[in-house]
Amino acid sequence: MLASQRVVQICLFLFAAIAIFGGTLQMYLGEPDTTPRLDNIHRFLAGIYLACGLICFWAAVTVTQQNTLIFLIASAGIFGATGRLVSMSIVGLPQPGTPWIMYLLAELIIPVIIIVCQVITNRQRK
Repeated sequence: MLASQRVVQICLFLFAAIAIFGGTLQMYLGEPDTTPRLDNIHRFLAGIYLACGLICFWAAVTVTQQNTLIFLIASAGIFGATGRLVSMSIVGLPQPGTPWIMYLLAELIIPVIIIVCQVITNRQRK
């Protein structure tokens, strides 16, 4: 396995762990301090988050066979970060602010690392 593929694999396992843990936790916790409609949407999206974690895990295990899926997963991370940025610009930074900034940075940096390393992998395969 190329070193660039190993970096992608590690990043995908990291995404998988975050999404599996976060999706499971949010599915369990829900959003009880709000309306039933918003709790329902929250738990639905938690299920999608959990499933995305499983997809990341599978992509990490089969990283040498993947290409387009890796770029799609990295794009999803960037879209997630974009959603956080929009939220922060409209309703403000959740408190305490430091963890939310750290989440945002991870969601911006890890996908870039994945994309760069996958491009390097594709060039080295030729």
